[in-house]
Amino acid sequence: MNRILTFLVLIAVILLPISVSAQVGITGVPFLQIEPDSRGAGMGNTGVALADNAAAMFWNPAGLAFQRDNQASITHSNWLAGFQVDDLFYDYVVVKQYIEGIGTIGGHLTFLNLGEQAETRESSEIISRFNSYELALGFSYGFEINENFALGTSLRVIYSSLASGTSVSEQKVNPGSSVGVDAAALYRTNPFNIGTSKAVASFGINLSNLGPGIQYSDNAQEDPIPTVLRFGPALRISLDEDNINEITIAADVSKIMARKDAFEVPSADTTIIEYRSVGPLNALVESWETYTRPDNGVQLGVLEQFMIGAGLEYWYNQRFAVRGGYYYEDPQNGDREYITFGAGLRYNQFGIDFSYIKTLESDHPLANTLRFSVLLNY
Repeated sequence: MNRILTFLVLIAVILLPISVSAQVGITGVPFLQIEPDSRGAGMGNTGVALADNAAAMFWNPAGLAFQRDNQASITHSNWLAGFQVDDLFYDYVVVKQYIEGIGTIGGHLTFLNLGEQAETRESSEIISRFNSYELALGFSYGFEINENFALGTSLRVIYSSLASGTSVSEQKVNPGSSVGVDAAALYRTNPFNIGTSKAVASFGINLSNLGPGIQYSDNAQEDPIPTVLRFGPALRISLDEDNINEITIAADVSKIMARKDAFEVPSADTTIIEYRSVGPLNALVESWETYTRPDNGVQLGVLEQFMIGAGLEYWYNQRFAVRGGYYYEDPQNGDREYITFGAGLRYNQFGIDFSYIKTLESDHPLANTLRFSVLLNY
C-alpha cells in the first residue's frame, strides 16, 4: 500500500513563511521561531534589548531580572490567514512572578495547531484522519548581577505530533520530542541626557533553543531544533520630565545556529547525498562559515545568513502606544521582507496589543497577519 500523507505538503507550505528557503530542511519545529507577542511583532520583530514584560521569556529571559511586577499574557493569531484554513492558529501564554530575595520567574506555553489531516491511498480513498500540532512548555528565570547587568535562562520541553501512528516509506511516524535551553544577558545604562531629554540605552543577547535534535522515525532523519542567536540595542527617550511622551527605538539581528552536513552514501548504481544533523555545540562553530543550502546548492556567506528587524514605539502617558517596524532577510536566506504596524492600550491592570504585517508581496503567505495580545498585571 502506497500511502500519501497530504499533511506533509501542508506542513511544508505552513513552515515556509517561518523559515523560508534556506531554513527548509535545516531545522525541525520552526514554530519556535514565531515571534509571540504583539508588541515585538509590531516593532519589526524586535525585543532582545527591550524585554520589559512577560514576553521577555521569548526575546531575552535576562530581562525578567529588572521586572518587579506580576503579569499574565496570552497572544492569539489565526496563522497564515491567507490560506483560509480555519483550524490553523498560534497561541502563546506566559505568566511571570516576582519572588522577594529570589528574583522573577516565569512559565510559558507555545502551541501551534496545524489542523486535521487525511491519510489516503493512491486512489484518494481516505484511510484515517488525525490532528497535527506542536507545542513547547518552558520555565524562565532572570537574576541581576548588578543594577545595570542581568543574566537569564529558559528551559523548554518540545513536543511535535505531525502524523503519529501513520507510516511513510514503511517507517512508522512517531511524535518528536526534544529540549531547548536559552542563555541570555542584558545590559542597561543609568539614565543620561540627550539634550533636554532623559534616555536609557540597553543591549541584549540571547542564544535560544540550544539542545539535541528532533526525530520522527530513525536517527538518520534527525533534524536540529532551531537554535537562534539574537542580539541588538534599544534606546528609550522621555520627551518631557513627567514621562508623558516616550519614544523607544530598537533593532534586532538574528541568525540560525543550526546546521546539517552532507554525506555521500554509496548505492548500487550511484552515490546518494544525504544531510545529517550537526551536533548543537559543533553547529555553534560551523554556523559562522559559508553554508551550502541542502535544497538547491546555493552558497550563503555569513552576512547573508543574518536577519534584521528594526522598530519604533511611541507611548502617551503609558496609556496608549503606536508602533511600526521593518523586517528583512536576504533573498537566498528566507526572502521575507515586510513592514509592521501595531498599537497598545493600558488601563489599570489590563492591557491589549495588536500587530499587523504588511508584506511587500501581495500574495505572500504572511500577508495581513494579525496578532492580538491580552495582558493582566496582578
